[in-house]
Amino acid sequence: MKLARIISSILLLWFVADIARYFVYPDVGRLVDENPAKTAFMEYREAEWKREGLIDKKIDQKWVSLDHVSQNLIKAVLIAEDDKFWQHEGFDYQAIERAIEKNILAKKFKMGGSTISQQLAKNLFLSPSKNPVRKIKEAIITWRLEKTLSKRRILELYVNVAEWGDGIFGIGRAARHYYGVSAASLSARQASKLAAILPNPILYSPKGSSRYVRNRSNIIYAIMRKRGIVVPDYKEVITLTPDTTAVDSVVIGVPEYLLDQAISSDSSGVKNSQDDEAKPSPKSEEPVPVTP
Repeated sequence: MKLARIISSILLLWFVADIARYFVYPDVGRLVDENPAKTAFMEYREAEWKREGLIDKKIDQKWVSLDHVSQNLIKAVLIAEDDKFWQHEGFDYQAIERAIEKNILAKKFKMGGSTISQQLAKNLFLSPSKNPVRKIKEAIITWRLEKTLSKRRILELYVNVAEWGDGIFGIGRAARHYYGVSAASLSARQASKLAAILPNPILYSPKGSSRYVRNRSNIIYAIMRKRGIVVPDYKEVITLTPDTTAVDSVVIGVPEYLLDQAISSDSSGVKNSQDDEAKPSPKSEEPVPVTP
């Protein structure tokens, strides 16, 4: 019994020390003005490729400053991943609470509800494992990132180290790979599709035919328009009744009820558009309202 207590005490001390070291390690201060050459998640992917025998496969990344990233992309990513980014200090407690409730109902530890700061902490320094110990380490690093870096720098790091496809890291390479343009030239539609795949960029492609990506990108684009981020063109302004419906703030990810609205709105918009083309309305009639 005495030996068992000693072993238990040693294991407990090792566990506490393993977690406590993240209060000083790694050095997040260097990220203020230094771009990371390779992240822990990139190394994880390389090890995965090696196990699969893909020896020649390499990380494809191009770093760009936030000044050279389209505002469309920045807004789309914030709407899709972390709508409270500018207000919170690294954690969205309401989103975490909802994620825990879902975990309890599913009887699985899937967590979720991660902010951009939390995702950055994981990508930079940790594994993609979802075990509770890793989440504790992630929380400590997130707290340190928020205390050390500006919000702008956190966002710049995130869009440059995030995975956007199989071996594709950083929005600079993603924009060129999928659309043949620079990160600064991404349109609102392109940005909404890129933001839509972030939960699983290996499974989904912004140029694919996935209904999930189509629906999710539609709602992201619709929110961008409602907030005035996307300015309607001349034809839309003169033919459509302005939509003044208020949009509630969106938390981590796109809520399912908004997704349902997007599907309904999108299908009705297509129908009205087709009817107008088939049978022009007299000038005296009011234009048919179309919800974006």
